[in-house]
This record gives sequence, structure tokens and C-alpha cells, in this order.
Amino acid sequence: MSQPVQVGAQVDARADAAPSVAFSDAARSAVEALLAPVDAELTRRYPGEPGSRQPVHTVYVPADAFGAGTVREWGTQALAAFDEHAGTPGRLAEALGVADDALLADVHARVRAKLEREPIEDLRIDFEDGYGPRPDAEEDAEAVRAARLVAAAVADGSAPPYIGIRTKCMEAPVRARGIRTLELFLGTLLAAGGLPDGLVLTLPKVTHAAQVTALVRLLEDFERRAGLPAGRIGFEIQIETTQAILGPDGRATVALMIGAAEGRATGLHYGTFDYSAACGVSAAHQSMDHPAADHAKAVMQVAAAGTGVRLSDGSTNVVPTGTAEQVHAAWRLHHGLVRRSLARAYYQGWDMHPAHLPTRYAAVYAFYREGLAAACARLAAYVAKSGGDVMDEPATARALSGYVLRGLDCGAVDLAEVTERTGLDRTRLDALAGR
Repeated sequence: MSQPVQVGAQVDARADAAPSVAFSDAARSAVEALLAPVDAELTRRYPGEPGSRQPVHTVYVPADAFGAGTVREWGTQALAAFDEHAGTPGRLAEALGVADDALLADVHARVRAKLEREPIEDLRIDFEDGYGPRPDAEEDAEAVRAARLVAAAVADGSAPPYIGIRTKCMEAPVRARGIRTLELFLGTLLAAGGLPDGLVLTLPKVTHAAQVTALVRLLEDFERRAGLPAGRIGFEIQIETTQAILGPDGRATVALMIGAAEGRATGLHYGTFDYSAACGVSAAHQSMDHPAADHAKAVMQVAAAGTGVRLSDGSTNVVPTGTAEQVHAAWRLHHGLVRRSLARAYYQGWDMHPAHLPTRYAAVYAFYREGLAAACARLAAYVAKSGGDVMDEPATARALSGYVLRGLDCGAVDLAEVTERTGLDRTRLDALAGR
């Protein structure tokens, strides 16, 4: 029986003694030759977190309902619902079924300011399910009109930070129509002053990685013809079919789709209702917190980890309208779902109605404010190497700084209060987060 090792026992060897047998130069060279292509592939596939802001939500508006005043109208309607049904911190606490405390008072003020200043962070003009099949001439005209409105909004500063379109999918019956809408939209934007920095395209109902490759080839062609830098145009992949999660051979196909995007994929968006229906979930039970949804999103999360591709949860179709009781019930549902997503590292989701915006921001702001003091204390201790109650590692420091940065980006917290608590400025926070 071997003897137990005594902690602190002296090792009977000189630290600088040369080993009696060493690895040969040939073996070391063989290892480098073996792993060099692996190193290159890992670097390409897993570049890490992008150094840009991620919106907390995406608002989908049917193309025919989109106009120059859409963002302003959504903000006005959201603010009216907020003032009517949650005009004070106490009323907001009642609406959400949470404690009325100092945190909620601060959240209430910040939500109201957000609805006035920037009600929508990411807007998608929808030419797919929300728009439906139309005569070609009608959709052609709508694609051109949408692009001109986007260009005008970007020029006058009224556009959300992120804006773009969702075309029809790459399935055979609607493929040509989707491609036509995309080329009209991009071409009109280019002619009207160029592609905006916050341009986002969404590819829905992907069932095979080759459909992702097809969009890549189209965008490559457009960039060459337009004289744009290669890779200028990225896109989101909407995960709303079972084939996007599990292929016929048992492989997790969402990872293949990220690879097929060849570095252009910016996000994976979960489609609550299409995916649930594809799994046979009855309409009454189709929800973001259904076990089928959790499985799909867990697969998405692992596939996207480290790739720089961000995640978005889906939506609820319960609209906050009607009596105060009905609005409050819908708000409690939405607030709880958003909180659940945030805790599961899904920092973005869909909003389908202006009255969803108050609870989106209430949930998001509370999430970042309630953990701010602890996160900042741990960051300060990590930077100072002072330890504290928790011994954090570099990976945890990345998560802590990422948490703080997300709060800063959406307006939940202010840089001055973060710097006061941590001694860190934005540049150092970005560095700790790997941005």
C-alpha cells in the first residue's frame, strides 16, 4: 500500500536539477506540427466575445406597418401604458408582484427615462411571418420604401442603435422572393448613403447548414459588386425548426450552421412558437419556459460559446392590454420570463407590443442594479488581489466585468458609480471582459 503524501513535506531534489531523460527536439517539433492547424482552427472558430454592445431586445414590426414614426409611436404607447398602470414605484411593485423598495424606485425612474430617450434598441422590419405572402410588385415596393425610411432615420439620428430586416427563408417555395427583397433593401440602402453600422439581417426558419452557406455566397457577391470590404455584412440565424437543433444523423446542427456562416453569424435567435409547434407542443403550452424550449436553448448556448455569436430568447404572445388587472397579469408573466432568461445568460429577447417595453426594461434594470454592489466589490478585490470572501479566477473576472458592461450599455447603471466602486474605467472593464 502506498504511503500518504504529507502536506508540506520537503522534496528531496534540487529545483535546478536537469531531468535524466528529456524530450527530443524531434518530438517537440512533431507536437508543434500536429497542433499548429488545430491552433489556427480554434482561433478562427472561437474568437471570443465581440467588443460591441448587445441590445437587450428585438422589436419585430411587419413591413407594411413600419413608418417614419414607428419608434416614436412605440415609445409614446409604452410610456402611456407605464404611466397609466405603473405611474409610481409602488404601482410598479404592485404590477410586478415584487417588493417596493429603494431599488425599485431607482428602476422606475430609469425605465421612464429609457422609454423617453431610447424605447427600442433593435428593430427588425419583418417581411416573413408578420408580413406574409404578397404580390411581388407590392413586396418590391415595400422593400425599397423600408430601406429609404431606414436611411433617412439613420441620417437624422432617429434610428435605433440596431435596425434591419427579416426576409423570407431559404426554403424552395419562398427562396427567390426572400432573395429579391434582400437585394432591393441592401441596394437601396447603398444608393441612399451606404449601409449603416447597426445594420442587422435575420435569416428565419433555417433547416440545413447549406441554407446559411447560400446567404453567405449572396452577401459575398453583393460586397464584391458594391466595392464593400469582404465580410462587411453579417446576419442572425433564427433557430425555430427542430432540424436546426438536431440533424437526421444525430448531430447538433446549430453548431454546423454557425460554421457555415464563415464568421458572418452575429446571433442566434430562438423562435418560441415555430419551434414549439414543430415539437408538437399544444398552443396553450407554447412558452419560453417550456422544457422543449429549454433544451433547444441549452444546445444553442453551448454551440455559440466562445464563437462571438450572441444569443436571443424568444417572446411571449400575451399582450398587456385591457383592464388594469389584465395588464398587470401580462406584465408579471413577461417580467418573470425576462428575469428567467437573464439568469440563464440569454441577455436579449423579442418584444411584440409597445406595452412589453416597460417590463422589459424593469426586469433588465433590476437584474443589473441588484447585483451591482457585489459584482463591483468582487472586481475591485480581484484587481487589487485582496481576495475577500470569494477567490475569483480570470474567467469569473471576465463574467463580472461583462455583467457590469451590459448594465452600462443599456442604461441600467452609470459609469461614475462603477468607477467609484471599482476604480476601473471603461477601457479597463473592456480589457477584463476580453473585449
